[in-house]
Amino acid sequence: MDEGKKRMAVLVGCNYPNSRNELHGCINDVLTMKEVLVKRFGFDLSHVQLLTDAPGSVVLPTGANIKKALGHMIDQAEAGDVLFFHYSGHGTRIPSAKPGHPFRQDEAIVPCDFNLITDLDFRQLVNRLPKGASLTILSDSCHSGGLIDREKEQIGPNAATTDNNPKVPSHSPKAIPFESILQHLSSLTNISTSDIGTHFLEFFGSDASLKFRLPPLERDLFESINADEGILLSGCQANETSADMSPHEGGGRSYGAFSNAVQMVLKEHSGQLSNKQLVMMARDVLQAQGFEQQHPCLYCSDQNAGSTFLWQPEC
Repeated sequence: MDEGKKRMAVLVGCNYPNSRNELHGCINDVLTMKEVLVKRFGFDLSHVQLLTDAPGSVVLPTGANIKKALGHMIDQAEAGDVLFFHYSGHGTRIPSAKPGHPFRQDEAIVPCDFNLITDLDFRQLVNRLPKGASLTILSDSCHSGGLIDREKEQIGPNAATTDNNPKVPSHSPKAIPFESILQHLSSLTNISTSDIGTHFLEFFGSDASLKFRLPPLERDLFESINADEGILLSGCQANETSADMSPHEGGGRSYGAFSNAVQMVLKEHSGQLSNKQLVMMARDVLQAQGFEQQHPCLYCSDQNAGSTFLWQPEC
């Protein structure tokens, strides 16, 4: 890929304040990333959109607002442009809507209004990229492995045996179980059904995920298996959780474990790093910190695995 003409980013941090799902480090994660994008990677502040649920936020990170921001970024893209989406917040897994896959689960992120953005939505965004532009997604959320449907796995599930009782630092998992999401939606729609798609369509209508709005045959049109310019750095495997750290002792700053690991690697290595190098180094950081059951993964084409993270200009 040629050096990008424009560098654009959408950064989303969801702390879900004053709720039973409250997290503490997600907004800090994207504020830190915003600074790094400008100082290290040459992003112009006017091309970086920040969405958080901090008190007083004018535009909240709802499902519709996040998809609108991502869609606008895609619409502005041209060949050679570098696009970036950093999400820090809850993730979840939902039963697959595909016929014949009763035990399969699909990945999704959980915006502040619970209007899920699914792996199919991210696949559709990647498929909309103009030729020669790239979209890098860094998702610091539970069950984020495979968040771009059908993207090729470069660094995947860890096969090593882990301790059944690992000494993991005190943290909160960045996951909301499917049952909790179903219960919440049922309270909004007052419909008695376990079909989550019915609830999404009833309450969110045309703003609901494509996974619930499109017939199965039309969904298949978005599931490209060809090499593309989508790049996913996930905070963990699809069956794992990502950690939200709240080191209140000593007045420490809250953060997401994966986002923090990425920042530590970038701080230690000022030169260019490939996507594969960054993920492997972040894995090492997490393991050294005691996170033996959180394994960041990389999904992208063979070529992009070795490409420079965010196409960092040479110093």
